[in-house]
Amino acid sequence: MYLELAILAVFAFSYSLIAGRVETSMISGPMVFVVVGFILGPSVLGWLGGEFGNNGMRVFADLTLAVVLFCDASNSNLSVLKKYISIPTRMLLYGLPGAIALGFLVGYLLFPNLTVYEIAALATMLAATDAALGKAVVSSPIVPSKLREGLNIESGLNDGICVPILFVFLALAAGSVAEGQVSHIAFTYLLEELGIGLMVGLSASFIAAKLIKYSYQKNWITDIWSQNIVLSLALCCFAISQELHGSGYIAAFSGGLLFGHLMKDVKHKMILPTEGIGEILALLTWMLFGAIVIGSAFESFTWTMLIYALLSLTLVRMLPIFLALGRKGENIPTRIFLGWFGPRGLASIVFVIIMLERDLPGGDFMAMTVICTVFISLIVHGVSAKPMSKWISTRVK
Repeated sequence: MYLELAILAVFAFSYSLIAGRVETSMISGPMVFVVVGFILGPSVLGWLGGEFGNNGMRVFADLTLAVVLFCDASNSNLSVLKKYISIPTRMLLYGLPGAIALGFLVGYLLFPNLTVYEIAALATMLAATDAALGKAVVSSPIVPSKLREGLNIESGLNDGICVPILFVFLALAAGSVAEGQVSHIAFTYLLEELGIGLMVGLSASFIAAKLIKYSYQKNWITDIWSQNIVLSLALCCFAISQELHGSGYIAAFSGGLLFGHLMKDVKHKMILPTEGIGEILALLTWMLFGAIVIGSAFESFTWTMLIYALLSLTLVRMLPIFLALGRKGENIPTRIFLGWFGPRGLASIVFVIIMLERDLPGGDFMAMTVICTVFISLIVHGVSAKPMSKWISTRVK
């Protein structure tokens, strides 16, 4: 365990020294860490991944998502978001269900070995986009602000929305729920996940903001301890909501939105240390993904998985978004850009781990399909982030 910890720490330190140089190239940080993880993993050198199982991956991915979602939400520009709220609203209300439905249809045609509920679960696992992988776009100053905020809100909320939908399909696939109970179970899951998540996130951040301002007025907070506030609050929102059977992702994102609004004068200074922690957590998770998952998955990939992965990243995602934004009058470049930047990543990995705990007949096949999609997304969205950002900057004001 100490050897693996040393490897993670040494490489994280080394990458920190050259991160600026890497980020100006066509190569992204996650791509570097996945490749290095694969080389250091059991498939090549065998130095990394032996002590980490599914639980280790899930802990890393969950903590990373909580921190990244909270920080991204805190950095949101609510004035821009309020003006262009219809973009993420239509993407979530129409684009997300459309992607799940189209993903189900494609899976039904390609995967006769899976049950209809397993296909539906697979489509749901791949409908959620990744806030961490999309950061290169939503933080780029050359991308129009309405597009940055739209993608930020969509990626922050769609994984939390997908959780109750996924649980319903997994319960049906496992045979633990009768078909007649679907509507009741779906409503209960949705109400608990979203309602508890919002309640915890908003109340925790409201109380925290009041306490922070009071403590600053009394000079009780030191410079050192002030750097721990946002990290602690993000984890509180996530963990409390999860313990109460709500969505920790919704809690982290909604809490971050309110925290950024209430602390707008000092939020950037307070968030910066936690953003750094979120970045390193994300990259270490990708290294573990390369070491533990990719090496063992290559042999299991099939042509139908590859076809589904490519369609999932293009037609299945882009067509519903294109149609959802058409009625709002967004131009074609905007719809193409918003449809293309739906990277699959940490949320899908967490969903796979949740699915594998159900021990479904087609579970391993579904897991390999998701892994194939995430791996391709990691490459194509990482490589295309900069050129596509430059492209959209000349076509949308």
